[in-house]
Amino acid sequence: MNYLEAKSAPAREDRLKANIAYGGTCADIKSCLKSGCFKSGGGCLNLAGRRFSQTQGCQFTLSLAILNTLRNAVVVMHSPVGCGACSISNVGVNKSFKQLRDPKAEGVIWLSTNLDEADVISGGERKLREAVLFADKEFRPETIIVANGCVPSLIGDDIDAVLGQLQEQTAATLVPIHCEGFKTKVMATAYDAVYHGILKKYVRKPDRLEKIWEPDIEKLKEQYRISRNVNVLNVGSMSRADELELQRLLNAIGLNVTFIPCYAEPEDFEYALETSLNVSICGTHDDYFVEHLKETYSIPFLIDTIPIGRRNTDRWLLKIAEHFGLEKEARRLIDYENEQLDKSLEPFRKNLRGKRVFISGGEVRILATAEILQDLGMEVVGFKAHHFDEFIEPMFDALEDIDDVVFDVATNQPFEQANLIHRIKPDIYITHTGGNNISAKHGLPILPLFGPSYNYLGYSGVYEVARRLNRVARNGQFNKKLSQNTKLPYKAAWYEKDPFTYIKQQDAVEQTEV
Repeated sequence: MNYLEAKSAPAREDRLKANIAYGGTCADIKSCLKSGCFKSGGGCLNLAGRRFSQTQGCQFTLSLAILNTLRNAVVVMHSPVGCGACSISNVGVNKSFKQLRDPKAEGVIWLSTNLDEADVISGGERKLREAVLFADKEFRPETIIVANGCVPSLIGDDIDAVLGQLQEQTAATLVPIHCEGFKTKVMATAYDAVYHGILKKYVRKPDRLEKIWEPDIEKLKEQYRISRNVNVLNVGSMSRADELELQRLLNAIGLNVTFIPCYAEPEDFEYALETSLNVSICGTHDDYFVEHLKETYSIPFLIDTIPIGRRNTDRWLLKIAEHFGLEKEARRLIDYENEQLDKSLEPFRKNLRGKRVFISGGEVRILATAEILQDLGMEVVGFKAHHFDEFIEPMFDALEDIDDVVFDVATNQPFEQANLIHRIKPDIYITHTGGNNISAKHGLPILPLFGPSYNYLGYSGVYEVARRLNRVARNGQFNKKLSQNTKLPYKAAWYEKDPFTYIKQQDAVEQTEV
């Protein structure tokens, strides 16, 4: 498992045999999981591709989604200026979220080396040196993070060597992040790329753990604190309200909580070793990090379900409680929360019961959100996941009667989405933030799958999703009018074809069998 000797993390299609192109049903996906093909390395749905691809995600931009949240940091994008332009849309959110943790925190600070045609010929290392030295002198950050784009990787710029030479000339810790987009088709590899840099540069035992505490009672107090501490690995699609909800629940059963990596300071990763359990919110994000911490520092971890929906939250809490022997406290809390939630959901169930919903986004999150929909009496009629790997398996346990539901695996690919929506005709569409613009042209009421200002997780998250679903279901006129006055860029003949026409899944299976 230890990949830290390498410059960069391996691509997920190699490490986890992840799939990015598939069309079938939930029953097909569950059958593949039961066969154990991912864990055995066989990957019965691995290697799939498309004969035609409209869009695809990039791990460079997804890496920035985490890196831009880190406090006391400057991010240098070693790339042409267009790469990372998405950071502009995150400026307000990231600054606000940083200041929720530290009122004195700076907003997002990033620089671009602005590589051009001449740099492709002569190399971009000079510009990188200038950018790093400027960032250190101008902003005096605790750390400078260099995110490597496709161009410098293709022309052979050695960012590790450059940063190694500059480390003695700068006060900041210099961290290379190898997140070149062309190296993987599974954009979730971005999480591994970020954690790879964090593990190599930030994670180490703090000096104070080596000290002898005097008197002994102080040492015992510190040991007790650590024994009750839980690291919850947050994700960029969580809000501060989500964090507070999870903190409330874990505090209620007697545990302390630390959130990393998003919106953390570099020093927080040092003290992250002072914990008894690392808890993943989403296996898609965290397995690379927690596996290394277990192997290197013997810290156990939990990767199971994501606490979205009451059943998933119940399970998530109980799994953590079992580690600490707090099952009794957890069950008491769960019973109380469910009783209160049932009362609050009743008005929404009356309005939403029977409505058909299509869900698109990250594999773990869409299945967890489907549990909320079934709880409200709604019918889930389709899924579209960015990719698919072994971490989806626990999510099916909370769902009922979905074997025949369509399951499309596609990172974006809106042409498949358009065909499926035309064919299935849902009443409501829940989709990954960022895909709402083209999705709105279908004329359906839309609920974003997540939002930086909204609460989705825990028991309060169930209520918030129900409340917002009720609102959008009752007022869908804007998108309806939009669909009447705009056109999607697809010919009528496309809607008559099988939506999975361009997936080369069968070809890949035949090659594997041969």
